[in-house]
Amino acid sequence: MTRSRLFFASALLLAAVLGGLVVLGLQALLPGIGGNKAQVERIVHGYLLENPAILRDMMEKLQQQESAEAAKSQEAAQASVPAALPALTTPFASAWAGNPNGDVTVTVFMDYACGYCRASLPGLAELIAKDPNVRIVYREYPVLGEASVVAARFALAAAQQGKFRAFHDALFASGGPSNATISDALAKAGLDPAATQKLANSDAVAKEIDANHRLGAKLAMNGTPAWVVGKQILYGARDYQALVDAVAIARKTK
Repeated sequence: MTRSRLFFASALLLAAVLGGLVVLGLQALLPGIGGNKAQVERIVHGYLLENPAILRDMMEKLQQQESAEAAKSQEAAQASVPAALPALTTPFASAWAGNPNGDVTVTVFMDYACGYCRASLPGLAELIAKDPNVRIVYREYPVLGEASVVAARFALAAAQQGKFRAFHDALFASGGPSNATISDALAKAGLDPAATQKLANSDAVAKEIDANHRLGAKLAMNGTPAWVVGKQILYGARDYQALVDAVAIARKTK
């Protein structure tokens, strides 16, 4: 979603730049109308209406460039995974699930405000239930605003008290992060609000979120959810079968 918005905004910007360049060209070629901005703009407007394929061609070219750049970035990110594995697969306190000695680790980067993350939860839960030899490591990756950051801080504070999954599941079930839903999730997880708030404001929690953002940037994670399964990077929502397939590949390529 983030990349699509950037592409659309870039296309609009290019269209505006094209219009500006055409205006400047007409002013240079037709000095007699150079001072009549309204007349030049009418000429440009009419030309673009008669030749709309120009904008389509520009957008197609931009999309090709965006895709090439994204592929190059993801290729570099994939190459950096082996060196990053210790940081990726070491959970923060109790922010993990499954078999602690599993042969494949699935590291997932999530944001509590992310609908695609919420949509991926059933598949992840099914994987944990059906595959007794996987380990899940949760990395807090708040990218959707201040409420996400606050929620991530409380989740890590819950992890420090051995209640990560209880808080995590309760907050995602609430529909999104807010003061009210965080308070409700704390209650459902059996956490003391004051003690958890203190931990949420700690340097350890702040450093963990910062480290996750640096990891995500290195691995070309422009949104959530994002996954590292074995040594593979996956971007976007994944259902149960997609996770099963990724785990199978990880086992074959160990």
